[in-house]
Amino acid sequence: MAIITFKSNELKETGQTLSLVATATQMAIEHSYKILILSTNFKDQTLENCFWELDRLNKPIINTQGHAAVGVDNGIEGLIRVLASNKTSTDIVKNYSKTVLRDRLDVLLSPNTKDYQEYTQICDEYPEVLKTADRYYDMIFVDLSSRMREQEAQNILNISDIIVVNMTQRLKNIDDYIELKQNNEFYARNNIMLLLGRYDTFSKYNIKNVTRYLKEKKPILAIPYNTLFFESCSEGKVVDFMLRFKNLDESDRNTVFIKEVNRADDSIIYKLQELQMKI
Repeated sequence: MAIITFKSNELKETGQTLSLVATATQMAIEHSYKILILSTNFKDQTLENCFWELDRLNKPIINTQGHAAVGVDNGIEGLIRVLASNKTSTDIVKNYSKTVLRDRLDVLLSPNTKDYQEYTQICDEYPEVLKTADRYYDMIFVDLSSRMREQEAQNILNISDIIVVNMTQRLKNIDDYIELKQNNEFYARNNIMLLLGRYDTFSKYNIKNVTRYLKEKKPILAIPYNTLFFESCSEGKVVDFMLRFKNLDESDRNTVFIKEVNRADDSIIYKLQELQMKI
């Protein structure tokens, strides 16, 4: 139904993966959507660590028939082989993913290979994986790796319904985006959304000022830095965190974080509806 890709034009830490985790997990908790998170990372288990401890992560994936998915450790390699054989079903991607919240949130883990050439071959298949998953899931959140080659990344962006460009509050990063938008028509599209990761509300480059500086018509999104959230991301306890702080009073220090995550989710839903009306 909808492919939402998080990307960054910076190699330095932008909080992209954790911003995606926050928005997708909250979306699954607060809304009745079937959501898939797809990790395209290479030799990086940041996303996986948000949901599982290492020993649980390495347990075999169990498909809908109650059997371990044959010949896979993390799902994507086996899924690609099955897709190549044309022996697929509507829920085939679910069979090779790990469940976080039943009927709400699944994760298709990043490739298990440590060989970059093998990784690039897998990247070639992501568009087909996404098209197949799109027939089953309501929303697919893609964590687009900066290690992916430009053409492979562009193939994913081309089929994405929404592209969330992750930025930092560094002036250079903001100026780089302005230059990118001026020189690349792709970033002038209506399906581009901007998000400040690891957001500091006390920075000079706050939402209001950056929105004005970029001459955006609507306030850009932000996922604030939150100590407890970032700790939960390293302990496999993101879902526990989001459920624990689901309902907060205004005096709680986590209120700003939850409000901004909800604003991001609402903005994504609104943007999807807006784009659908224009079809």
